[in-house]
Amino acid sequence: MSTSLIMFLAFVGLTLLITFWAAKKNTGASAYFAAGRSITGWQNGLAVAGDYMSAASFLGISGMICFSGYDGFMYSVGFLVAYITVLLVVAEPLRNAGKYTMADLLAYRLKPRPVRALASLSTLVVSTFYMIAQMVGAGAVIKELIHIEFAPAVIGVGILMLVYVVFGGMLATTWVQIIKALLLMVGALLLSYLVLQHHGFSFANFFEAVSKADYAGTAPPKNLLEPGLKYGAAAGAWGHIDLISLCLGLVLGTAGLPHILVRFYTVPDAKTARSSVVWAMAIIGLFYIMTTFFGFGAATILEKAKILTAAGKPNTNMVAPILAQHLGGELFFAFISAVAFATILAVVAGLTMSASASFAHDFYTNVIHHDKEHRPGDEIRVARITAFVVGAASIGLAIYLGPSVNAAFLVGLAFSVAASANLPVIVLSVFWKRFNTTGAVAGLGGGLIVSIVLILLSPNGMFGKEGAIFPLENPGIVSIPIGFLAAWLGTILTARDPQAESKFIELKVRAHTGLGAEKATAH
Repeated sequence: MSTSLIMFLAFVGLTLLITFWAAKKNTGASAYFAAGRSITGWQNGLAVAGDYMSAASFLGISGMICFSGYDGFMYSVGFLVAYITVLLVVAEPLRNAGKYTMADLLAYRLKPRPVRALASLSTLVVSTFYMIAQMVGAGAVIKELIHIEFAPAVIGVGILMLVYVVFGGMLATTWVQIIKALLLMVGALLLSYLVLQHHGFSFANFFEAVSKADYAGTAPPKNLLEPGLKYGAAAGAWGHIDLISLCLGLVLGTAGLPHILVRFYTVPDAKTARSSVVWAMAIIGLFYIMTTFFGFGAATILEKAKILTAAGKPNTNMVAPILAQHLGGELFFAFISAVAFATILAVVAGLTMSASASFAHDFYTNVIHHDKEHRPGDEIRVARITAFVVGAASIGLAIYLGPSVNAAFLVGLAFSVAASANLPVIVLSVFWKRFNTTGAVAGLGGGLIVSIVLILLSPNGMFGKEGAIFPLENPGIVSIPIGFLAAWLGTILTARDPQAESKFIELKVRAHTGLGAEKATAH
């Protein structure tokens, strides 16, 4: 049995044990959806970091930096800076005003049925986009790790993910994230150390080698440290606008990502929620600094042929594992590949958890049943069925798209949708007294529809690069303002809602003080 397979099976076995342990503790909706609100600040910080450091971060960004240099590094910067928005705007109000999902915050002062229905739809769309990226990365890694073809590998990941979510709930998902985050940081530190060792532990030597590397294939060769390889003149007249659009999507989208937002319901109070964001920022910051060594290390150390596909295209999703193999041999390659697999599996479980919780809690309980009494366990049962449906859809779409699509690019699109649909209504609900239900519905629906339509019409959409109607790869620069505009117009063009306005002060007090917020001790 190969070393890679042994490591792969060891991680799977460990996570299944965690799932078995967590399943015995799932004795109600709070335990299943919010881990009984028992997670500490540092634990949740690691879990949030684990959710955030996805296949796009570890695999996709490394490839982006390797082939696009400075422009690829913008993904790292955008992902990191985004957590300032989460810390300052979202974490505390969300934890204090909600119960299990993002829609709990919106429904606090608005009419619950329409906002929950659209929030549930938005959650499903964003989660599916994000999950496809993880599945694509999973297929590529497992094919190299244990030599299983792309489609069976994606299906296998999907089945394991469903086991975690269906049986272990949020508690199992959280602990899988914590273990994965620790393993990923160990792997990242070791790989960075080996890259610097190759360059004599000299940053001057490292960056001099980067300046001479030509992985972009430009003529004449262009320095990887110079901006413009992906979003400059070579990308056409819209390249610089596309970069701004990408950065807007990344910086604002994190605060609207459902699988990140639900993490704040697993802690006992708002103080712990803030603490967990600080922990997450420290861990994520260190990790994204190290992506520089992965990407530029591959560009300076590896022969270009090693990181191209059989068709001669950049194999952007496998740059980090191939670099690990070159520097550390088969054992280190097996470890890094197993960590990449753990990364994918944990993030996919978190995404499925948030999507199934939103559908069960928001749509089934509050839209269909009007938050009335129903049979005990129905909400959890519906969440498990939803997990199967979402998982199957993501598996099918990942297999259809195939291994060549870059994981970081797909995640960038998920961020744009989240920033366009979810963020405007969260911000306006917390900070604008006049905001009403019509505005929330208009913001959610408008941002969601516009962002998806622009993605379909973009160079990576259904008409391809030549027939693209919308010139930008990332729709954020257009769709985010439209999301805010739709929410504003929907509010000012309709009558004032006295009930929503009267509950604004109540929400404000609760959001900033925690008075009346659901505590762990209540369960």
